[in-house]
Amino acid sequence: MRTAYSVETVRAAERELMARLPEGALMQRAAAGLAALCAGLLRRVYGARVVLLVGPGDNGGDALYAGARLARRGAGVTAVPMDPERVHTGGLRALLAAGGRVERGVPGRADLVLDGLVGIGGRGGLRPAAAALVERIPAGAVVVAVDLPSGVDADTGEVAGAAVRADVTVTFGAYKPGLLIDPGASRTGALRLVDIGLSLPEPDAEALQHADVAALLPEPEASSDKYRRGVVGIVAGSVQYPGAAVLAVAGALRGGAGAVRYVGPAADAVLARYPETLIGRGRVQAWVVGPGLGEGRAAEVAQALADPVPVLVDADGLRGLDPRVLRARPAETLLTPHAGEAAALLGVDRQSVESARLSSVRSLAAQYGATALLKGSTTLVSHGGGPVRVNPTGTPWLATAGSGDVLSGLAGSLLASGLPARDAASAAAYLHGLAGRRAASGAPLLAQQIAESLPEAWRGIRRP
Repeated sequence: MRTAYSVETVRAAERELMARLPEGALMQRAAAGLAALCAGLLRRVYGARVVLLVGPGDNGGDALYAGARLARRGAGVTAVPMDPERVHTGGLRALLAAGGRVERGVPGRADLVLDGLVGIGGRGGLRPAAAALVERIPAGAVVVAVDLPSGVDADTGEVAGAAVRADVTVTFGAYKPGLLIDPGASRTGALRLVDIGLSLPEPDAEALQHADVAALLPEPEASSDKYRRGVVGIVAGSVQYPGAAVLAVAGALRGGAGAVRYVGPAADAVLARYPETLIGRGRVQAWVVGPGLGEGRAAEVAQALADPVPVLVDADGLRGLDPRVLRARPAETLLTPHAGEAAALLGVDRQSVESARLSSVRSLAAQYGATALLKGSTTLVSHGGGPVRVNPTGTPWLATAGSGDVLSGLAGSLLASGLPARDAASAAAYLHGLAGRRAASGAPLLAQQIAESLPEAWRGIRRP
């Protein structure tokens, strides 16, 4: 599992460690790891052209000390300060002693560029002087961000204006939430962590990996029957949107529950595609309500919420939800909005959600007393307490009609199998993203293909 920590938490851990180390030792640890990773990215270090974009703080110092190490191995290293009057003194001295040089302008050619302009404390976008240097990064150079790409908010992933787009980000001590959450995550490139010995408390965010999800997925025992494995009820579809019902059922059938029960006007379409579906109301262990319902179906949403079992609410079911009703429920509720639906639930505009996804998903969970899964380029899951889960799988091709219906059915089935809402949402998002990536293989895909790829994604996770 990748765990991410806020700037305040990382800074506190750094201060505690620095108090026990010789002065400058922590920066040297970071610089050594950074230099080693940069050396691995170059075909050969001797003779390589390396450019350092240097800010005035410790981030610039890390870049300078790493550059000095590369210079001692024969690289031609040029430092370009954002402000020549404010450069880390020790780092600059080390670079010059190793044979590096300082220039005011960015060279026109480079094999590797180190972005050491702004550290994890940066807020509010790049200053004009820094943005001007970023614009002059030579084409074809490998761009390595020091700790995080300059211009990305370390705590939230927000990007206000210009920001570095890195090929690799080398971060120190711990991942930061902004490296895992879009729009910042789309600028990090490959993530590499350098362990500098920090002692850290509970994380602010976490991203599950294969082994974590494998441990969550239900597996039937020899004594299991379809009812013991759980029955998920699907209230979805309408005359206008019968396909939503079919796709939600498709996701549910592949989600680990023993049976799927469908309630709605699209029964013929569902049975034609999936004859194993049960039709009509009956006892269930969880409900999925909302995909393709259309307008005027609030009574069906209310009926599902009145049942004392976990309920997943999606799409049209999210309209007009009363937080008081959800807070009073004896069982868990899982909300799965996209940004527009989340904005309506929070009473803000869509851009406010898109630009601040981490705070938005936390607000949803807190205001509605539910687990919230905020869909998007980075899907986030918040339970109202503890770390927000960041889904690392997926592909932009998942932005297609019906994709969310498959996800709802899958997550609902995992709920019915007995997983808590936070785990069901996290595992479903992970499987869904993995299945979408496998199905797309770099080309457009249909939502039905996501459902069809779920078994292989499931097997791939469980395979040792």
